[in-house]
Amino acid sequence: MNPGDVLETQTYDVTRADLVRYAAASGDQNPIHQDESVATSVGLPGVIAHGMYTLALAARAVATWTGGAEVVDLGCKFTNPVVVPADGAVTVTVAGTVKSVDDGLTTLALEVTCDGQKVLGMPKAVVRA
Repeated sequence: MNPGDVLETQTYDVTRADLVRYAAASGDQNPIHQDESVATSVGLPGVIAHGMYTLALAARAVATWTGGAEVVDLGCKFTNPVVVPADGAVTVTVAGTVKSVDDGLTTLALEVTCDGQKVLGMPKAVVRA
């Protein structure tokens, strides 16, 4: 990888069944991630994906791009929810660019979107290649 390299965009479909499995694995059983009436009653547009699940999709893209390199740093701000429909799926898109390569560490600038809207703010990853 070299600075400026644009990485192949990765896409992931997210269904409500994925949210149920993530809730079971993570222990985050907040009903806004599974119950439409609860989600809308607190002002959300519908059931939303867990923020950490969305970040995990970004991490999955990083693993794909780097062949499973050691992740030294991974972070973001959660800026917009990923609304998951009752039927079908919503697609999360992860784009990446190599920002820098220095002293064995590669910094990747990420862009994570859903329906054309950024859902993670300033996501980045640093890996040891």
